[in-house]
This record gives sequence, C-alpha cells and structure tokens, in this order.
Amino acid sequence: MRYSILRADVNPVPATGDTASVIHLFDDAAGCEMFAQRVLCFAPGPSPDRSDSASDEVLFILRGSGTVSIGEDEAAVRAGTGVFVSRGTPWSIDAADEVEMLSVLVHDPEPVAPGAHAVVDLEAVAKGAATAGREFTLGICPETGCPSITQFIGFIPPGRAPDHFHRYDEVIYVLEGQGTLHVGGDEAPLRPGTCVHLPRLLVHSLENTGAGEMQLLGVFRPGGSPAEAYYPDGTPAAYPGGS
Repeated sequence: MRYSILRADVNPVPATGDTASVIHLFDDAAGCEMFAQRVLCFAPGPSPDRSDSASDEVLFILRGSGTVSIGEDEAAVRAGTGVFVSRGTPWSIDAADEVEMLSVLVHDPEPVAPGAHAVVDLEAVAKGAATAGREFTLGICPETGCPSITQFIGFIPPGRAPDHFHRYDEVIYVLEGQGTLHVGGDEAPLRPGTCVHLPRLLVHSLENTGAGEMQLLGVFRPGGSPAEAYYPDGTPAAYPGGS
C-alpha cells in the first residue's frame, strides 16, 4: 500500500462553474476509506456555494485570506485557520487573493445539528506536549463541535521518535521542514506538500532530518488526543505523541 503522495506530482482539476481547482490526494482509490484529502485552489473573488451531502468537511487555510460564508454566518480566514462544515451545509469563500485550502472530507460522520460549523485560529491555540520533545496545537475537534475527528498541527524537532502506532486513522500534510517516513523497513522522503495516510495500528515513525522544526497538519478519526500512541508491543508510549 502507498502511504505517501507528493502534492506536486498530482495535476489540479478545474471545478466546473467554480473559481476553484482541486488536487485529489488520498481517497478510496488510494486505500483511504474514511477520508478524501484534497487541496482546493481558489482564484480571487467570490466562489459559488459548495457542499457535500454525505460528508463533513474539515478545512485548513494553507495560503491567502478572505471571508468564508457558512450558511448564514461569515468569518474572516487567513493562513492557519481551521474550518468545520457539517454535511449538507453550503459554504463559499470570497477570496481577497489566491487561496489554498487543505480539505478533508469525513465520510459517514457522527451526527450533529443541521448547519453545524466552526472556525478556529490555530495560531492562537496553546501548545500541548507530545513524545520526543514534540508539541501540537488543536484545531477542529470534538470540543469545537465536530465529534468525528481531531485536526492538529504537530511541531517536530530534529530527530526520530520510536516506532509506534495509533488506534486512529490519520491523514497528514507536511507544512514545513524535511524528513523521512519509516514504515516496516521502508522509507519515503517528506517535504512541504507531502501527504501521508496512516491507517490505524500501522507501526511507523516520522523523522525530522533537517536542522529546524518540521510542521505538519494532521486529521485523525476517531477524534481524541494527538498524544495517544502505543509501542509495537501494545504498551502505551511513555510520552505518547502524534505521528
């Protein structure tokens, strides 16, 4: 199974009648059944309404700024903002400049009130501690009204964490830094724009091979703490941490 995809290797597909193009990353065809991970690229100006009748959508603004309309509400967004839109809820963006969003469709989500949504500035959230000196900030999660998933930014210092696994299914997007994904003796390079799918119980490790901090955006299901991890023998990690 393929566990990593480089965004630059995937051609964007223009969306008919829209200001957006879509870069399709992990989905059913790539062995990722719980999620569809994509990058949405919006041209400046207002987009038409969009919605998904079957899936919640969790967004993270990678680049640009604008105003997102969700149902009857509006919110200013910029790089570092997380957005939750429940299934069937229309949303659009009036982009001040070119805007790129990491979109994760959450299939068969937990029930929420019709029209439920949330906006979180991850840069304003306090960091939590994780394994091997790693830290994280939480974005969209059960506490913000999205019971199906947890969205977080992980901050990884140089070095490699011990091999471990999670009891959740996770998709990752590398924001900054260089590194290596280790799975079952195989290695794959990590750099900005690399996407990773980690099925539950997969033993793995992310190594930061650079001189500075590596940052990644993760979404996992079921929601919980990024600080939950287990060593290959099933014992809880001493200082459990995401990815």
